[in-house]
Amino acid sequence: MLSFESLIVFSAILFIIVSLYKEFMNPALTFIVGVLGLGVAGILEPREILAGFANEQIAVIVLLLLVGEVVRKTGVIDQIFDLFFRSSRTYRQFLFRMTAIVSGLSAFLNNTPLVAVMMPYVHNWSKGEGRPTPSKLLIPLSYASILGGCATLIGTSTNLIVNSMITEQQVIQGLRPLEMFEFAWVGVPMIVLGGLYLVVVSGRLLPENRDYFAEFKANTRQYLVETRLRPGAGLVGKSVSEAGLRNLQGLFLVKVLREGNGIAPVHPELKLRQDDILVFAGDTSTIADLLTAYQDLQPVEVELFGGNGAGMHMVEGVIAYNSSLENKTIKESQFRSQYDAAVVAVLRGGERISGKIGSISLKAGDVLLLLAGRDFQELTRENRDFYVLSETRKPPKVETWKAVLPIAGLVSAIVLSTLKIVPLFLSVSVLLAVLLLFRVASAKDIVGGIDYNLVMIIAMSLALGVAMTKTGVAEVIASNMLLPMMRFGNIGVMIGVYGVTAVLSSLMLNKAAVALLFPVVLTLAQQTGMDPLGLILCMTFAAAANFLSPVGFQTNMMVYGPGGYSFKDFFRIGLPLTMMYMVVTVGVLSVMY
Repeated sequence: MLSFESLIVFSAILFIIVSLYKEFMNPALTFIVGVLGLGVAGILEPREILAGFANEQIAVIVLLLLVGEVVRKTGVIDQIFDLFFRSSRTYRQFLFRMTAIVSGLSAFLNNTPLVAVMMPYVHNWSKGEGRPTPSKLLIPLSYASILGGCATLIGTSTNLIVNSMITEQQVIQGLRPLEMFEFAWVGVPMIVLGGLYLVVVSGRLLPENRDYFAEFKANTRQYLVETRLRPGAGLVGKSVSEAGLRNLQGLFLVKVLREGNGIAPVHPELKLRQDDILVFAGDTSTIADLLTAYQDLQPVEVELFGGNGAGMHMVEGVIAYNSSLENKTIKESQFRSQYDAAVVAVLRGGERISGKIGSISLKAGDVLLLLAGRDFQELTRENRDFYVLSETRKPPKVETWKAVLPIAGLVSAIVLSTLKIVPLFLSVSVLLAVLLLFRVASAKDIVGGIDYNLVMIIAMSLALGVAMTKTGVAEVIASNMLLPMMRFGNIGVMIGVYGVTAVLSSLMLNKAAVALLFPVVLTLAQQTGMDPLGLILCMTFAAAANFLSPVGFQTNMMVYGPGGYSFKDFFRIGLPLTMMYMVVTVGVLSVMY
């Protein structure tokens, strides 16, 4: 019979799973509400809720993410990609080089900025005559970063989160922290096998979906309509609001071109003049209705991105997972004023969303086609809400020494940590201090680069694990869900752990999956007498090597919208890779542990 406290913990777990799957609220807030509920019920003490914030591994995760952001901004990754991909001529050549370099880099750098930097190369390479659309390359790009990230302790935050949980249990359970290259015994063979798999099957299994950004650049008239006021028009002298141009169905006024200059965003009180050109964006299939309703307007042909463009250029971006823009309409987000860019179209699941642009509620993975102004790059420099994937204007180059210093420093920090000369926390902290001293990064970069949501999720996950262990919930789950696999021996238990973790990670954030399963796996190891590190690593690989759906891993969500993929596209190519990864993981770990 379950105790009352156990029922409360089960209720908190159920709430967290449902909330994450249904997206009732963002992941950080979900964990906060769940864990605070356990605190109010008296199951967790305040010190147990707050203990995670003092965990060294959380600090290491934050520091490594900050260094990764600095590396991304210096442009050194762009230079490396230029060197490797410049001479690629065929699809197989490009795919092979991409999987090799991305998996190699992601073993030591955060994979999210790597994928964000690589996406423009995919788009640019795909422009060549006879070459496939980006949809043939974007899933392999994400999977290559995942394969590489699983090969080292610092390759993905999931590995570091598990290590933080181990350090929390180090004294109680007698566990030791994981080594830097302890993941390599499984990770490196899978980089080779997984990379070859992607090169061989991607061209056959992945769809060739439309490249909306290429269409957008080739034919802006599908998305933008320019109109001029007819001579003697009654709208002359009226404000935009008085003319009724603020709340059009399916269209919105992006900007007004006046005397060679662009006025954007357009203030509702702006007075219209005779020679003004009004640029509308959105569902241009309704243009006939617009011209019928407003006979003072007539369509014109204007070179929007030439002289009259007033610095405007086209951008493609994708809404990030856990973005502050999620579940807000474009109008509510004040996108134009915040980023000096107008949303011209929104793509979701490979299809363009019709209707009034300002009323569209944004979701993670949505692709935005933007008309951006001069200040766009500066205003989005510290942006974490969406990733710029393709842009008709390139950022300025950074001095070579500033690009090399963060990479050299990170390599030195990893070497010192591996040789156990200096702890990783201290070496990366010193590196950040040096980057600030030599002005490679600014204090604003450091503060703006901290992922507070991730920190909150990890800290609350540790507290949830404490509650599951204290109340016996972890033991109940282990006994009823995974212990029956013992009839198939230790191999059966490991397969059970891998399978449950892989499925759970495909339905929710993989960091949440390891938070829920870590105490269960630890209890299972005690009940079966198996080496706990072997089972913990089995769970970690299953969570981090997330190929079955776009939901569980951030890079999968990043490519989901731009590639125009469906869930079945991920499942079709990801299931064989998952099975391959499970066989290698269980085989290697059963021998080692």
